[in-house]
Amino acid sequence: MTRLDPAALRAGTPGMRYARHFNAAGSALPSAAVLETVIEHLRLEATIGGYEAAEVARERHEQVYALAARLVGGTADDIALTESATVAWHAAMDAVPFAPGDRILASASSYVSSAIHLFRLRETYGVIIEVLPCAPDGTVDLEALEKALRAPVRLVTIAHVPTSSGLVEPVAEVAALANAAGVPLLLDAVQSLGQLPVDLAALGVDLAVGTGRKFLRGPRGTGLLYASPRIRELLRPARPDVRGAVWSSPDGYRVKDGARRFETWETAHALRLGLGTALREALDPGVDAIHSYTAGLAGRLKDALATVPGVTLTDPPAAGGAIVTFVVDREEPADTVRRLRAAGVHVTSVPDHHGRWDLGRRGLRSVVRASVHVYNDESDVSALTAALGRSGSAPAFVPSGSRADVIVVGAGVHGGAASWHLARRGASVIQLERFADGHHQGSSHGHIRMIRRAYPNPVWDELVDHAYLAWSELSEAAGETLLTTTGGLYARPAADGTPGLRGPACETVDAARAAQIFPGLRLGDEFTAVYDPAAGVLDAAAAMRALRSLAVAAGADRRTGVRVLGWEPDGDGVTVRTPDGVLRADRLVVAAGPWTGALVPSLRDLLRVVRIVNIHVGASDVARVSAPALGPFSVDVPGVGLLYGLPAFDGAALKIGLDHGPADDPDRPQTPVTAAEAAELLVLARRFLPAADGDVVDSVSCRYTMAPRNRFAVGALPDVPQVLVAAACSGHGFKFGPAIGAALADLALGKQRPDLDFLAPGALGTAP
Repeated sequence: MTRLDPAALRAGTPGMRYARHFNAAGSALPSAAVLETVIEHLRLEATIGGYEAAEVARERHEQVYALAARLVGGTADDIALTESATVAWHAAMDAVPFAPGDRILASASSYVSSAIHLFRLRETYGVIIEVLPCAPDGTVDLEALEKALRAPVRLVTIAHVPTSSGLVEPVAEVAALANAAGVPLLLDAVQSLGQLPVDLAALGVDLAVGTGRKFLRGPRGTGLLYASPRIRELLRPARPDVRGAVWSSPDGYRVKDGARRFETWETAHALRLGLGTALREALDPGVDAIHSYTAGLAGRLKDALATVPGVTLTDPPAAGGAIVTFVVDREEPADTVRRLRAAGVHVTSVPDHHGRWDLGRRGLRSVVRASVHVYNDESDVSALTAALGRSGSAPAFVPSGSRADVIVVGAGVHGGAASWHLARRGASVIQLERFADGHHQGSSHGHIRMIRRAYPNPVWDELVDHAYLAWSELSEAAGETLLTTTGGLYARPAADGTPGLRGPACETVDAARAAQIFPGLRLGDEFTAVYDPAAGVLDAAAAMRALRSLAVAAGADRRTGVRVLGWEPDGDGVTVRTPDGVLRADRLVVAAGPWTGALVPSLRDLLRVVRIVNIHVGASDVARVSAPALGPFSVDVPGVGLLYGLPAFDGAALKIGLDHGPADDPDRPQTPVTAAEAAELLVLARRFLPAADGDVVDSVSCRYTMAPRNRFAVGALPDVPQVLVAAACSGHGFKFGPAIGAALADLALGKQRPDLDFLAPGALGTAP
């Protein structure tokens, strides 16, 4: 069992910044990763189309079934994904061949929607519904169940945990009795999946329903149905469609094997992918660890509530897990909910008509339900009990995390590195990113980038040295190699008299020598090249993942999907406006890539956003386009522009692109590489890379933010020194990412960096 890190889980849950959330049993707060998964797929659908996006995500969609099966102790064939637990319940129950007089045994813990459907089945088929009596501890009376099973029974159904309390039914014992009698058991696991360990196959449960929105922390609109192989042989879906059946002859169909026979074709793919992310997050520490933490915290909540005057706990003796129910003297539960919500504490009330067989039996008209999860901690318990103890209106909740030492805008390589360096030095950091992690709208996505020491102007040499050291430091912190040295060749027409690249240990070579260095690159005699033995390939995707995880681990408060509306100086600090509210900090770092001009008006006229496209080209002999036969390269092609490329690396095919492109609007979604754009690059690949004889196997578009003379702007704004920028990377900024992040941290924390004076924002457009 893995030990949970509640602080990290809390930091990764955006909703915990705005309230104390005790409603996991209603609709738990999703993590930032779940939110990003959903948004990213919706964006992909809007960009390339729903069917096309489904093809891209097919493997991840399939993995959701396997993940759900791991959670419940079955196989992927046992799982059907549905829009809700109620849809799953209906699909299962409507497939049972009920006949008049069939007996259904139901626990008093049954949910309202289940009970209503049972009544409908009684109206339709004439079945008999028998509500099982309860033992003194509130659970199903097992002796009464055993006795009831002596006569023919069509189905037994119980709720593992009801909606109206923290009761935990003895599923193993109920399943054993049902199995011994040869009667199927349908388990309502809606309130247990994600907070209680469940192994349906081992228990002998035939059918089970669950939802994504509760303790699994998945999106609303997701659910699942578990159907064992044994029960699937007996059930046929009442409303089959193309998802679960095959039109096998002109006048007939056959039902597919497995539980997917209960699904329908159309569904929200983005939500199901979000459910997959939520399932991974639950399985990572394990439900045992989640149960241990949440049950312990719920126990402490019970103890704390017992000390509040006028509060009465209402859970039966067999309660356990993450749910606690109570009432307040002389106050309707709905009023208690409103009062607590005004104090920023979110609970809910359960009326008796949502659980008449339970609450009615116990003489309760309604209860307040508080349910904890992994993002809750002792401070939430204290806040809840303190708010309950106040009379009258409680003071408004002040969102946590509205103040930091530094706010970083942007989560590209520079913003990510700045956040990590700042947080690891002890600064409180709020990082704001307008898109989901892994988006393709800016300049830091993609698998690989190049790094080189060769630069046209010696003024860059010291920063290049810092870059290599910074990549080594990041690799060590990440525990993986992020820079692979291959050497690089950078070619230009021999007749061109203007200065080219130069740098430490670099040498100028002719086309013949270039062919010896990189046999995979074909240069004519009209070219000369600079060989840089220190050049190499950066694993950009791994670097971005590392920066995100390292920043969070160091304490950075990362907030994705948050757009910055504007900022203003606030004394010696800064106020930042977002749709979620106002944030304040001593320093602001703007590393917003193509959106920098919109956020920093003084730079707007100096920055130009352009569209850049890259293609990956296959090769029949991959070794000829991989290191050492090929490394990073560029060729200044007369009449065309600067062609650049990277070798096949870590499973990705050879990558090439042109270092120029048309103007682009960053406020419009990035569009895929067109056939014409890919064809232009493929012609160049055939010319300079003879071994690149395959088709275009992948493509990606991105945005460069260009500045005069391809310079950067790194440092404080002249008129607002508490605001720092890292902007206008001009197509060659990724290689400096960790070094610029460290520099921004230095500057934000008061350390001078005279080595960066040549990149001062005030000099952009004027410096030589």
